[in-house]
Amino acid sequence: MNKTPAPKVSARGPVDHEVRDQIVAAATEHFRFYGYEKTTVSDLARAVGFSKAYIYKFFESKQAIGEMICANCLDEIQTEVKAAIDAVDSPPEKLRRMLKALVESCLRLFFQDRRLYEIVSSAASGRWPATLVYEDFIEQSIREILQLGRQSGDFERKTPLDETTRAIHLIMRPCFNPLLLQHGLDTTDEAPVLLSSLILRSLSP
Repeated sequence: MNKTPAPKVSARGPVDHEVRDQIVAAATEHFRFYGYEKTTVSDLARAVGFSKAYIYKFFESKQAIGEMICANCLDEIQTEVKAAIDAVDSPPEKLRRMLKALVESCLRLFFQDRRLYEIVSSAASGRWPATLVYEDFIEQSIREILQLGRQSGDFERKTPLDETTRAIHLIMRPCFNPLLLQHGLDTTDEAPVLLSSLILRSLSP
């Protein structure tokens, strides 16, 4: 599977400077406790022990810090999904594992880091760069599985690849989009199984 490029997050100062990591770590803990909306850059400055002006040398806004945290959260999900896909050889099973891993990873973020989940939801609503990379990763992963399935004879080849990829991406969206997932928590046990079965039947040659 191809690795999706990292999102470009608006930031200042040396990219690899340890101070940036300190700020992001402090912001992550602060957001976990107080929430994104209620935390100000002044709050973060006090938590890290720096002046607000000094923080602005590394991040141009609170949203830029939020984008970095969001990118970290979504990168963890992508890593788990990629591992699930790569763990099997069969294209149909890859698709099943992908959908299952997406739901499980998103639910873990929802229930264990609810405040961070709220940041990711805000990011999805505002279409922050990290969420665009996340969606691109999912779409590209679907495309690659479809290509493998067409080569192996598991999937039909008549429908244009782009059309099939886009259709499956849209069908799967309630399982990985944070804005939609939170409204279907009562179906997350059966949804991956039912959806993957439906998709695989439609792909049958």
